[in-house]
Amino acid sequence: MGGRTGAGQPRAPRVLLYSSQGCAHCRQAKAFLDARGIAYSELDVGRSAKARKALERLGARAVPTILVGDQRLDGFSERAFLAAYKRHSDS
Repeated sequence: MGGRTGAGQPRAPRVLLYSSQGCAHCRQAKAFLDARGIAYSELDVGRSAKARKALERLGARAVPTILVGDQRLDGFSERAFLAAYKRHSDS
């Protein structure tokens, strides 16, 4: 995704968060995204077999796994997330 919208404004990349309810790093990632007003979709692998299968198809083994556009981030790092988000916003 990425790209530009009308008037040269960057379009926010699609963010998809694979998480589970008891995951402290998942809560940290969600708090970070929420605090910055970054829109994301969440798939809870603990509650949804479909979400677990989708995570497996990605080749990921743990949560949080975050997709920023087409880039996969395993685990959560503010620095790595912001770099990926900026890269996909500028495309």
